[in-house]
Amino acid sequence: MAGEIDKKSNFSKWYNEILKKANIVDVRYPVKGLYTWHPFGFKLRNLVYNELKDLHEDTGHDEVRFPLLIPKTNLQKESEHVASFEEEVFWIDRAGKNELDEPLALRPTSETAMYPLFAEWIRSHTDLPFKIYQVVNTFRYETKHTRPLIREREISSFKEAHTAHKGPEETEEQIKESIDIYSNFFNSLGIPYFITKRPSWDKFPGSKYTIAFDTLMPDGKALQIGTIHNLGTNFSKTFEVQYEDSDGEQQYVHQTCFGISARSIAALIGVHGDNTGLALPPKYAPTQIVVIPIIFSDEDEEEILETCRNIKKQLENKGIRVEIDESEDRPGRKFYKWELKGTPLRIEIGPRDLENEVMTLVRRSTGDKKQVSLENPVNTIEKEFNEIKKEMSNQANKEFNKNTNKVNSPEEGVKALSNGGAVTADWCGTKTCGKKLEEKLSADILGTILDSEAEGPCIGCGETGEKKILIAKTY
Repeated sequence: MAGEIDKKSNFSKWYNEILKKANIVDVRYPVKGLYTWHPFGFKLRNLVYNELKDLHEDTGHDEVRFPLLIPKTNLQKESEHVASFEEEVFWIDRAGKNELDEPLALRPTSETAMYPLFAEWIRSHTDLPFKIYQVVNTFRYETKHTRPLIREREISSFKEAHTAHKGPEETEEQIKESIDIYSNFFNSLGIPYFITKRPSWDKFPGSKYTIAFDTLMPDGKALQIGTIHNLGTNFSKTFEVQYEDSDGEQQYVHQTCFGISARSIAALIGVHGDNTGLALPPKYAPTQIVVIPIIFSDEDEEEILETCRNIKKQLENKGIRVEIDESEDRPGRKFYKWELKGTPLRIEIGPRDLENEVMTLVRRSTGDKKQVSLENPVNTIEKEFNEIKKEMSNQANKEFNKNTNKVNSPEEGVKALSNGGAVTADWCGTKTCGKKLEEKLSADILGTILDSEAEGPCIGCGETGEKKILIAKTY
């Protein structure tokens, strides 16, 4: 790409090109809204999702796998829930030439698939809390403009967790734990985020309330990257998920669910990438280091390659993912190839490096170059990785904060949003005012910012401000 497409001024084109040239996904599958992972992209996806799985396992969530197909009667049991999906559901009504006794839905989400079995699995208060998760694909007939990893008809790599608890207090503790899981996850990726409580008209269907994580993409739009829902007893009453308490009485469980999709990969690409290509934090790069031999003559070749291979072996023994590029390409072409793929660190070794017993390190994130001793490369590299991670996170947060502004009137909001990014404002909390405000600003109220209070009157109606809200244009 090398400056051909500017990330900020033409993000959509930049994003599509980087998915193609860096071999993340292939968009040529012959069904609209469905995309194919390349091997390199899937390695990146797996490294990211391994971190997500570890965070769930560390907090007591067990991995499961439920079937893809949901009977129509199950899907229709929760009326508010199914009403939100009925225009988006893919239906199967025949197998070969035979009509099915009952139509089957490709899961749009898994509540109605899971909870009938929860009623069988949960019997006693000793079974609680009950915490599971799965990573699957979900399907929704998205009618808007589809976009790989952001707006798909086959929602790729959907991680959904589902929990059941004795009462509202335990449920609220689970919500806090879920927020911590997602905060730790996105902090590890170096992706800055807002945490908001969605307005009543934008909560998950069938839930008491929804908490959401959003980040800002380079085009100034907000991207929802994670959601957490307090379901109360709404679904447990529908599907008769009950437990016997310590007094022998039957009680309905209180539930939560929370999900993340491949949008997390889209955010990783968009937040950290630049005009050259991907830029990946060391922990998640499929290739963390590339070693480039700089060879000018045959007499230097053997010693340089031997040194490169020795360094590779030492680093691999410590679990670091290393490649040596011994191709016939010129050094400049090699540099471009690995920068495009987001490799965090490049090691160059040439005749002068050998003479001085050093190696040259080049950081992908900044282009900074320095020479370090060939002795103990593992300690040197681990220190570099830590500094690169902090550097990338700091830069992302700096850009994020620069694009978030406080406004005191709809006019200020319109002006600020025209430049991209998000705005915060004081709001009275009423739906009528909120919907009018969204119309005036041609943007969405993403929700009330957690742990914040209004500082002045509502920018919509002038009444007493009760909440501080986040407003942005969205995908």
